[in-house]
Amino acid sequence: MHTALETTDHASGIHTPAPSIYARIAGLAYLLAIVPPVLNLVLIQPHLVRAGDVVGTAARIASHPTLFRLGLALDLLMFAAVLLLSAAHYAVLATVDRNLSLVALVFRASEAVLGCVTVLAGALVPVLADGRAALDAAQAAALIDLLLRVRAVGMDYLLVLMCLGAIPFCWLFYTSRYIPRRLSGCGIACYALILLGSLTNILTPRYAGWTALAFAPGTLFELTIGGWLLLRGVSVEHGNPHRRQGAS
Repeated sequence: MHTALETTDHASGIHTPAPSIYARIAGLAYLLAIVPPVLNLVLIQPHLVRAGDVVGTAARIASHPTLFRLGLALDLLMFAAVLLLSAAHYAVLATVDRNLSLVALVFRASEAVLGCVTVLAGALVPVLADGRAALDAAQAAALIDLLLRVRAVGMDYLLVLMCLGAIPFCWLFYTSRYIPRRLSGCGIACYALILLGSLTNILTPRYAGWTALAFAPGTLFELTIGGWLLLRGVSVEHGNPHRRQGAS
């Protein structure tokens, strides 16, 4: 029995939400995963962190530790949203291909875990900035710069994990026709571009200024699919009912 809000498992008698409910949760999670880091990058980081100004960056963070911690909180919210997004995607797409959905879930969950590690590294920065008086100022500034660099490098590695999870999810949306194929196909292309850019940064960081352009389409895609899923859910009745590999 199917309704707009729930489905019934006759074997167990358990009522579970319909796929569109999980899809709307995924849509909300997309927006929570993309908006906070954009706010951090646009409104917070430029005021505190400036490339090549190691001592000045340390001084600004020491003067505005709450602002820096707010940026960390926004990043933590992003990775919590990634976990929610991963679980919601799996709930929607497991009936299409349970095994591939599980693989995608593992990669996206790994992205969130690695992301939390980078947040933890960032949490040491205001501690060092506050303790500069007890340390050699130059050494403290150098340690702060090192931690910030570790966070930046960690982002490239977690973006690889993100793409290895997001591409299968988009492929399952494409084959199931739960959302328009143009949208899911665009997602595959955007995440493939991000994957290429991240791998390039890992191998040759000197091109980071150019590869940053590869991430803009992915940001626009996540805002678009997040809004679509939140407002419209998925069209299960228009999906492909024959694609059930690994569903049992």
